[in-house]
Amino acid sequence: MEKDWLALKENFDNFDNIKKKPRPPKPNNAITIAVSSRTLFNMKKERQVYEEEGLEKYVQYQLEHEGQPLLPGVAFPFVKALLNVNSHLRELYPDSEELFDIVLMTNNHAQVGVRLINSINHYDLTIERFCMSGSESAVGYLKAYMTDLYLSKDSEKVREAIEEGIAAATMFACDNENELSDTQLRVAFDGDAVLFSDESEIIAKTKGLDTFFEHEKIFENKPLAQGPLKGFLEALGKLQRKFYAKGERLSCPIRTYLVTARSAASAGARVLKTFRCWGLEVDEALFLAGAPKGPLLQKIRPHIFFDDQMFHIEGAQELGTIAAHVPYGIGQKYYKGNLLQENNLRN
Repeated sequence: MEKDWLALKENFDNFDNIKKKPRPPKPNNAITIAVSSRTLFNMKKERQVYEEEGLEKYVQYQLEHEGQPLLPGVAFPFVKALLNVNSHLRELYPDSEELFDIVLMTNNHAQVGVRLINSINHYDLTIERFCMSGSESAVGYLKAYMTDLYLSKDSEKVREAIEEGIAAATMFACDNENELSDTQLRVAFDGDAVLFSDESEIIAKTKGLDTFFEHEKIFENKPLAQGPLKGFLEALGKLQRKFYAKGERLSCPIRTYLVTARSAASAGARVLKTFRCWGLEVDEALFLAGAPKGPLLQKIRPHIFFDDQMFHIEGAQELGTIAAHVPYGIGQKYYKGNLLQENNLRN
């Protein structure tokens, strides 16, 4: 009898803990980050079962391992950092719903969902919204989930999302990841074809650097058109200002970086004036004049770095930075040729 009573009490205690877990914000107020199951968790072994033995064996394998949490994947540190920002925001604004909302997007069958849920609960992640599309692409649901950013390891799905006007990137892991901050979300962006359109990049690639520099000088006071991730930077800035309003500019748990191959004196003014026109800012702007980005990123140690060129993605990976490829603009002219290269790099 006493054992039964203790078991019942434990169940009630667990129920209380569940009730106390923070609820996700309403989608209309949230910044929605959709992540695929293979970016949030390391499913390399599971993927191997699927490719070598087929769907039925894959589902069976997942069912047999439901009690075994999946290992963290490439997007896991980024998601943890987003949820850490939420915790700080709730302390300052208990009733605010301007928070990050993480949505798990997967083409897994619903039967596999139990293992995903168990893994999320094992790591104490606040992820309540799922999309399990049962072998169909989940990309078509992104707009319905009001997605602000979509992260996947599938280059084709990311390209589909970009073509639908949704900010998206293909994530790449690295063998020896840099140690990342536990208290501050750090996000690094390339400029052209990421935050900005590729209008200037087109000139640089088709007419050469001299013409590019001349063009940027002539149009220094004309803001660049927005690129696919401008909205995400805008969302980060909105949350940063909430911390600034509480006197936490210096201790803000969000920090943003522009890491661009542009030269500062020759082509930097237009970039900074564009930010000013947009009413946005980055915490740090690093103009490299064509120098490799990897060493600077190794110093910054961002949770994620966005770039449209695989050359810079590779350089970031080699020095321990988690990088995400944005397939947008003229840089994707040879996309099909680069796809095999991307697949070889993907873990």
